[in-house]
Amino acid sequence: MDEAKLPDDFEPSSQQREIRLQKLNQLRAGGILPYAYHYRRTHLSQEVIGSFEELNGKEVRVAGRVMSWRRHGRTRFAHILDGAGRLQLYFRQDVLGTENYEQLELVDIGDIIGVAGEVFRTKTGEVTVNVREWTLLSKALLPLPEKFHGLRDVEQRYRQRYVDLIVNADSRRVFELRSRIIRLIRQFLDERGFVEVETPVLQPIYGGAAARPFVTYYNVLEQEMFLRISDELYLKRLIVGGLERVYEIGKDFRNEGLDRTHNPEFTQLELYQAYADYHDMMALVEELFRFLAQSLFGSTEIEYCGQRVDFGKPWQRVRFVEALRERLGVDPLALSDEQLRTAAQTAGIEVKPGTTRAKLLDKLFSELIQDRLIAPAFVLDHPKETTPLAKPHRQDPRLVERFEPVVCGMEIGNAFSELNDPLEQRERFIEGVKRNEEFATVDEDYCTALEYGLPPTGGLGIGIDRLVMLFTNQDSIRDVILFPQLKKASG
Repeated sequence: MDEAKLPDDFEPSSQQREIRLQKLNQLRAGGILPYAYHYRRTHLSQEVIGSFEELNGKEVRVAGRVMSWRRHGRTRFAHILDGAGRLQLYFRQDVLGTENYEQLELVDIGDIIGVAGEVFRTKTGEVTVNVREWTLLSKALLPLPEKFHGLRDVEQRYRQRYVDLIVNADSRRVFELRSRIIRLIRQFLDERGFVEVETPVLQPIYGGAAARPFVTYYNVLEQEMFLRISDELYLKRLIVGGLERVYEIGKDFRNEGLDRTHNPEFTQLELYQAYADYHDMMALVEELFRFLAQSLFGSTEIEYCGQRVDFGKPWQRVRFVEALRERLGVDPLALSDEQLRTAAQTAGIEVKPGTTRAKLLDKLFSELIQDRLIAPAFVLDHPKETTPLAKPHRQDPRLVERFEPVVCGMEIGNAFSELNDPLEQRERFIEGVKRNEEFATVDEDYCTALEYGLPPTGGLGIGIDRLVMLFTNQDSIRDVILFPQLKKASG
C-alpha cells in the first residue's frame, strides 16, 4: 500500500482537530486512558510477516500508528506502522464484543494502538493479526496528510520532519541508512587501531579551517568563546600526547551560507595517524569507500544522481596546479592577485572585495574543474597559500601535500601531510594575520604543543553529511540532516 504524502498546502484542519478533541473527551468519559504509560509487545511487524510459518495461529502483541482504516459491516481492517514496517490488523465484532468494537469509532488514522491476537493469512495472501483485544496508546489530535497528494513545498518536510518521517518511507530509510553508515565507519576505524575521542565544542580560539565562527560568551570565565569550526588542532595535540591513531565524529559549526551542500551545523569525521602522510590517507580513503559500498550494497558500484560510480577502481589523481594551468593556458601561480581576480570574473565567478589569493585559486578550480570530476578523484598538491596547516611538498616548495576527495563533482573531505615544524607553523599563522586574512589567528598553545614534538602525521577530514548524500543518492544536504537549519518561518 502506498505511503501517504505531505500535500502542497498541508496545514492541520482546526475542524478536524476539534472533532478529535471531542473523541478524546468521549474516551475519557468512557474510562479509556488515551495516553498510555507502557505497552508490552512481543514482535515487530516484519518479524510477524517474516516468521509467518512459525507464528501462524499463535498470538502476538504488536503496536504502531494507524495508517489505514476500512470498515466492512461488522468487521474492520487497518494497517499499523511501527519501526520495522507495516502490518494488517483484522477486527471482528463477534470477537471483540459489541462495546469494544463500537469504541473503534473513536480511533482515527494517526492514533497509536496496541493489539493482541492470532496470526493468519487472508484470502489475498496478506499476513494479518486477528485482533482479540486492542488498547489505545496515544490519541493523535492532528490529522496526518492525505494520501496521494504531491509535495511542492519541500521546506515543509524539513520544518515538520516528524510528519515527514511518519508518512514517507523513503525519508525513514535515508536516516536509518545514515545511522548504519556511521556505525560502519566506526567499525572500520576501530578495527585498524584508531581510538575514538571527544574534544571541546566550545573553544577559546577557533582554528583548523578558514571559516566564520559562531561566537558566544562564557559568563563564569568572563571570556568570549567560539563553537568549533574544526576538530583538527585538538586532535593533533593528542598525537603529540602519544595517542597515535585518533578519530572523532562530531558537530562542527560555521557561520556561513546555506545551500545544496552546506549547512552551518554539520557532522564531521576527523582522524589522525602518526608516522603516516597524505599518501597513506589516500589509501585509507579508497579502502573506506570500498568497504562502505560493499557493506551497504554488496558491490563497489553505487548510483548517485544518475551517475554510476565504482569505488573498486583506483581513484584518479588530479593535480591542482597542472589541471588549472591546462584550463587557463597559463601557470596560475605566476599570476598576480589582480590577474587571478580577472580570470575568475571572466569565468563568471562572483568575486567580492577583499577575496584572498587562496580563495581565488580555490574558486577557479571549483568552477573550471571540480564540477567535471565524476569518477572518484583525489585533487592534490594545492598551492601553499591555501593551506597553512599542511607540510610543504617534497618536490615543489610552492605547494603543500594536501588532497581533497571528490566524487560526482562534490568535495567530500580534506587531508594533509600535517605540518609538524613548530617554527614554520607559528610563522604561517603570523603571515596570515599580517595579510589580514579573514579569520586568521595565532594559536600559541597549539604551537607550544608542536614544540614538544609532533611525529610525522597524516590527517583526514570527511563531511559525514555529504558522504551520506552520496551513499543514499540524495541531491541536497537537507535531505540527510534530520533537522536542517532554516530561516524562522514568517507568521
